[in-house]
Amino acid sequence: MKIRKIETFKVQPRWCFLKITTESGITGWGEPVIEGKADTVETAVHEMADYIIGKSAENIEDIFQTLYRGAFYRGGPILSSAMSGIDQALWDIKGKAHQMPVYDFFGGPVKDKMRVYCWIGGDRPADTAWAAMEKYEQGYSAVKMNATPEIAWIDNYKVVEDVLERVGSIRDKLGYKMDIALDFHGRVHKGMAKVLMKELEQFHPMFVEEPVLCENEEAFRELKSCTSIPIATGERNFTRWGFKSMITGGGVDIIQPDLSHAGGISEVRRIAAMAEAYDIAVAPHCPLGPVALASCLQLDFCTQNAFIQEQSLGIHYNEGSDLLDYLVDKSVFEYQDGYVLRPKLPGLGIEVNEEKVRKMAENWKAWRNPVWRTQDGNVAEW
Repeated sequence: MKIRKIETFKVQPRWCFLKITTESGITGWGEPVIEGKADTVETAVHEMADYIIGKSAENIEDIFQTLYRGAFYRGGPILSSAMSGIDQALWDIKGKAHQMPVYDFFGGPVKDKMRVYCWIGGDRPADTAWAAMEKYEQGYSAVKMNATPEIAWIDNYKVVEDVLERVGSIRDKLGYKMDIALDFHGRVHKGMAKVLMKELEQFHPMFVEEPVLCENEEAFRELKSCTSIPIATGERNFTRWGFKSMITGGGVDIIQPDLSHAGGISEVRRIAAMAEAYDIAVAPHCPLGPVALASCLQLDFCTQNAFIQEQSLGIHYNEGSDLLDYLVDKSVFEYQDGYVLRPKLPGLGIEVNEEKVRKMAENWKAWRNPVWRTQDGNVAEW
């Protein structure tokens, strides 16, 4: 089952799909992308193709090690994301070849359904109570929202009051029928993060995500010592080596590896096992497309400490196309009472609408994240 061809397709809203075809005709799909850097990751995929064309698609671990160790320079968002998509596609092929879901290769499922959450409020959060009620009526029991717009290193307390008002309005409307996660998005610096997390404790959030940038690892330990809110991070960490000190450092309660960035299914499986040994939960990051979500779910269903899954249906980034648009069977991610049922089909458990993918790839428009500035003109974290 040798690899014959690798193709990539950049599609709206900001995704890149990868198709690997074997000499026997079995195909697998992956989603290698860095949001806003799709062209760069696509180039890295095709550079890596030189190392794996003609190799057996069954030898997933050897291919992973070859791509990681064989090229001398390793890690980082671009190379790890390119590897991630290749790894996803190879597991899709292996599952189809053996007529097994991917989770069966890792010992089988440990749960029947997986809880999911959705986004509300947009980049600059607004109308959160109304949006949370809408999601509740759709059957969700958990939402995530950006906590703040752009914020200065030390800002006016009005910023804090605005956050409390938005979160409080959801609690007033729904009580504890809805769990609330707050994404600080690395926008908040340590001084303001301490204030915000102390004030938010009254609302008992499910977790606070990226309270500070992940490279400020020592700040996580400081924040954890002065709050009861679970702390999550990990979307900007890559491979097990990028997670090692975060997991062992005692500053986080939840890690959020992204299966399209951190090294694919193979590597995130290892990262999750490391986290389990330190009593840390896993909530895979996934504001991306259907292949990335399918990969996450395969991991979730064989991972004891995976407790909730991000997904992008209706997210504010999805302009021009949405999660289900690229699937033949749009019911595969059917959510019931805030959960998605375990997929039963082989491989990643989805059938990509290749005709749609090829058509949309003809009209690719590059997505770029905005550059924000504070009132004094300083570049702000987005």
